[in-house]
Amino acid sequence: MTDRFLLLNPQVIIYVWIPLAAAGAAVFGIIRSRKIISSQFASASASGLWNTRRKFILLSVVTAALLLTVFAAARPSWRQTESTVSRKGRDVVFVIDVSRSMLAEDLYPDRLSRAKLAVIDALSVIDGDRVGLVAFAGNAVVKCPLTLDYSFFRQSVEQLSVDSVSVGGSMIGDALRKTMTDVLQSGSGGYRDIILITDGEDQQSYPEKAAGTLGENNIRLIAIGLGDEDVGRRIPVTDANGNRAFLTYQGQEVWSRLDAATLRRMTAATPGGRYLNVSTGAFDMGEIYSELIKSRESRYTDTEETVEHEEDFQYFLLPAVILILVYMCFRYLPVRRQAA
Repeated sequence: MTDRFLLLNPQVIIYVWIPLAAAGAAVFGIIRSRKIISSQFASASASGLWNTRRKFILLSVVTAALLLTVFAAARPSWRQTESTVSRKGRDVVFVIDVSRSMLAEDLYPDRLSRAKLAVIDALSVIDGDRVGLVAFAGNAVVKCPLTLDYSFFRQSVEQLSVDSVSVGGSMIGDALRKTMTDVLQSGSGGYRDIILITDGEDQQSYPEKAAGTLGENNIRLIAIGLGDEDVGRRIPVTDANGNRAFLTYQGQEVWSRLDAATLRRMTAATPGGRYLNVSTGAFDMGEIYSELIKSRESRYTDTEETVEHEEDFQYFLLPAVILILVYMCFRYLPVRRQAA
């Protein structure tokens, strides 16, 4: 326990000028009216002096009450307790497909938008885990290294688009290998997870072999498959004139389908791996995270020195309330009338 006066909400202090300015203006008005009355009524000195003093007392009480209220709102504290907090959690990397096939609209408004919203929703249950973000298409890019800064992670997810990766295509295997070497390389043991969100389409990057390497390093893979597995959907694009069109290849429209079979084989190659076939249905990433991540064994990931502040605003607020009560009582005392 340490004693050091500080304000937890110091920006509020700038508002002290409001009661002070109002008090200054009121003082000027009282003095001016007193001079006018004195110049016109010679016999007003005794009763007028009492009324002037009464006004000054009321003004002082109200001003003091307002100043005390401002200090209470600034959350004063002069008692702090220092402690050491240990964080316990897992290392979890979200690997999100940002290839053009994720623009297919078999999930509303499209596959990529639903993936982003789902990951952001999961933040409500993430506590203590270090999280990272990798975006991939024709290659993979680390958008957020492992961190406990969930605000930065959220911003990284919100900024994802099909332009997040400069190379087109879909290389799931390369994305998994980069995640393992560039993001999870410092981890050890079975406290590491990769959550892969994709439609499963791959262009010969050997994703099953990459998943096998994850398994050999005791990294668990959870794959969430998005998209229609049977018919598929066309991929919307914007043509040179700004009109809506659909992606074509060699004169034929491209239809994107969920490759669930590949994703199932990939997850089976990792310890405790799971495949979730969302397809075109609804899914709650927060619930999935709670069930598959939070229920697993964790390890101590970090220690942090924290300072807890005991707020003492009541020592300012209580006198302010008392002064307001005094003002209300004093305000209705009889006013001395000036002699005619």
